[in-house]
Amino acid sequence: MINGDQIRMARAALKIGVRDLAEMAGVNPGTISRFETGKGGMQANTLDTVQKALQGAGIIFIEDGEASTNGGPGIRMKEK
Repeated sequence: MINGDQIRMARAALKIGVRDLAEMAGVNPGTISRFETGKGGMQANTLDTVQKALQGAGIIFIEDGEASTNGGPGIRMKEK
């Protein structure tokens, strides 16, 4: 499952704001902001919706340990 840092990184890569992502995913912007800052959780189905919206926009999520020997979750962009 993705985390708040990955969502923030994905938004930065796509050059979109919280409101843009909220509109793409059909969720409340406050829900995304709270999750990114660790001030609130997100229901699994909502998080899945956000993840799918970002993947549809070209984001690939990297799981912990998948990217390199240093580990840590992250993102990358799909090749165009």
